[in-house]
Amino acid sequence: MTKAVARGVELLVLLLAAGLLVWVLWRAGKSPGTQGGGLGIQAADAPLCLPNQGEVDMRFGFSSAWQRAQIPQAARFDPPLGTDHGGLTYNAQQFWEMNEARGGRHLGDDLNGIGGMNTDLGDPVLAIADGLVIYAGDPSPGWGNVVVLAHHAPDGRVLQSMCAHLDRIEVVPGALVARGMRLGTVGTAHGNYPAHLHFEMRAGDEVVIGGGYALQPLNRLDPSATVAALHHASPADRAPSILARMLLLTSAAGAPAPRRD
Repeated sequence: MTKAVARGVELLVLLLAAGLLVWVLWRAGKSPGTQGGGLGIQAADAPLCLPNQGEVDMRFGFSSAWQRAQIPQAARFDPPLGTDHGGLTYNAQQFWEMNEARGGRHLGDDLNGIGGMNTDLGDPVLAIADGLVIYAGDPSPGWGNVVVLAHHAPDGRVLQSMCAHLDRIEVVPGALVARGMRLGTVGTAHGNYPAHLHFEMRAGDEVVIGGGYALQPLNRLDPSATVAALHHASPADRAPSILARMLLLTSAAGAPAPRRD
């Protein structure tokens, strides 16, 4: 091979490599996961590749490092519906019950007011513990309105509580909420079911809504057993929580006060 031919081949390879690099950079700038309009640049505290419109991308369902650092310590956990001890409610479909019609086992608890059917429509749904709102939205017609909180349990675990089928959402993503504060109200998932609260407990920091039934437990925990195990606290940790006091002090300084029942 002559020197001229060799140089020609080298030039062709360089041109192809340069073209490939330009194409990759162009595709990165056009990616729906970018923020700010080019080359994949996004805010440091944004979840990985969150689309510009703010919708959830189920392929990238992890909290950012900044979100994990904001998750508060939760000293006590209470049920999300009824009294502090779960009174005036019943569990219509318990965790891990087999549902043949749905083709899997139930991954949460279906909590109802004792009147049944739609008698609890609009009842308040409360934060089970001090937490950070990591999701608040309407992921699909079957779920309706959903709120997910992240908590640091006393034993060091990161736990999530999920409240679904809500009629209304009364919190926003990124908000700190204290135990007992209103997250929203009991709903019907846009009329798909009689009014009830689908309540889940999850382990870890993966923010993926997923499905309500499966043949494997995945990262789901028994909600009633988990809350019961973390319910007891010293008298100093009983309502209102330390976070509630801090939020009230913040509201006194000019920020809007959080809603409580």
